[in-house]
Amino acid sequence: MPPAHPFDDDKLKEECGVFGVIGVADAANFVALGLHALQHRGQEAGGIVSHDPDEGFNSARRFGYVRDNFTSQSLMKTLPGPLAIGHVRYSTAGSKGAAIRDVQPFFGEFSMGGAAIAHNGNITNADALRRELIERGSIFQSSSDSECIIHLMARSLQRNIPERMEDALRRVEGAFSVVAMTRTKLIGVRDPLGVRPLVLGKIGDGWALSSETCALDIIGAEYVREIEPGEMVVISEKHGIESVRPFRTQPSKFCVFEHVYFSRPDSIIGGRSVYETRRQIGVELARESPVEADLVCAVPDSGTPAAIGFSQESGIPFAMGIIRNQYMGRTFIEPTEQIRNMGVRLKLNVNRALIKGKRVILVDDSVVRGTTSRKIKEMILDAGAAEVHFRIASPPTAWPCFYGVDTPQREKLLAATMTEEEMRQHLNVDSLKFISLDGLYRAVGEAEGRNAKCPQYCDACFSGEYPVEPADMIQKGFQLKAAE
Repeated sequence: MPPAHPFDDDKLKEECGVFGVIGVADAANFVALGLHALQHRGQEAGGIVSHDPDEGFNSARRFGYVRDNFTSQSLMKTLPGPLAIGHVRYSTAGSKGAAIRDVQPFFGEFSMGGAAIAHNGNITNADALRRELIERGSIFQSSSDSECIIHLMARSLQRNIPERMEDALRRVEGAFSVVAMTRTKLIGVRDPLGVRPLVLGKIGDGWALSSETCALDIIGAEYVREIEPGEMVVISEKHGIESVRPFRTQPSKFCVFEHVYFSRPDSIIGGRSVYETRRQIGVELARESPVEADLVCAVPDSGTPAAIGFSQESGIPFAMGIIRNQYMGRTFIEPTEQIRNMGVRLKLNVNRALIKGKRVILVDDSVVRGTTSRKIKEMILDAGAAEVHFRIASPPTAWPCFYGVDTPQREKLLAATMTEEEMRQHLNVDSLKFISLDGLYRAVGEAEGRNAKCPQYCDACFSGEYPVEPADMIQKGFQLKAAE
């Protein structure tokens, strides 16, 4: 399924979101609502697995939006029971988006009963594990790295499924937030570095696990806490919540881009409002890179909180210079090159009466390939703007992510091949400034900025410093940043 328009194709994409519920009637309905709230984390496909004591395990996997599939009463009736997990995903490059067998959750039948697993993140040694497992007789059904976990669990000699999962995940490198289920248990695990998010909520007498707090809000669940890096929680109606630590304790390396772009602004991360962090990024930007102008405008919607912060700090009025068409879906047919070239205009339109003759500061969350930035700049100039100044609410994205984000190859990242000044000339704007890494760290609550010896977050897409060596990619010839 190709992107609907170039605008979508020029943003980094979080590859998935996970959600699970135990201890409520018709748990799958709650999961469907949770996945709807996590739709921004994956829009290609979704799946739900449920368990009912009388009917056993049932699953449904579909391409497309949650609202187009998991709102059908006839479908939801096939997913009964008080326990369910679900997953929304983006596909990565190649044919992965084309096969329903790649849509999670994955299900496996073990000697002690069935289990289903949904995974957010990326396994950086998946190729090596897959080769080893196939040589030992495993038969893979999908092209997803997540399926390795099921096969490792099947080969484990441990006596129950949670212990088998511990065993399996100790073999896995990379980033993983996992939500899994057995017949009676809901399980949540974060990798030792806590790269991807996972939170715990309480709903009535039951419990929920979610990639983000905004999905707890939609089902009326109370946010309890984050699952900690390296923690596994096993939740059952019989025993409540049991917490274990399967991995060696390491310093946390949460993905800083969750704060910048991936998470919904109404979510809470690490006790901080995502909206407030993004507003603070705008404040830092205004301090670091001031410029004389008449208006501050956001590139909607992800640039809006930072633009508000920039306006408040600089005293330059915030205005809606670009209007977003909320009804531009992914199903728009693009029959001709001429229509395709209108892609950005289909989604965004310039408020001409406001922009004409003005010096405009455009605030966006990131510059990846630069294709969208150029189109937006042209639209602003066509509307009669006197000057265009770009302010970017993240440092230059110069390195690919291997931890669950669909990033272009390094040579396609604008910041990998150009200096800031070269990017300014390429985009043909009056000025271009990115927030500094230290400024970003201050905005997320680190008053002293980034600790260069031991960064508090994973910021590999900006710094090239990977907290987990991407073994499979190195095997394929990827060159790590040279040591300074």
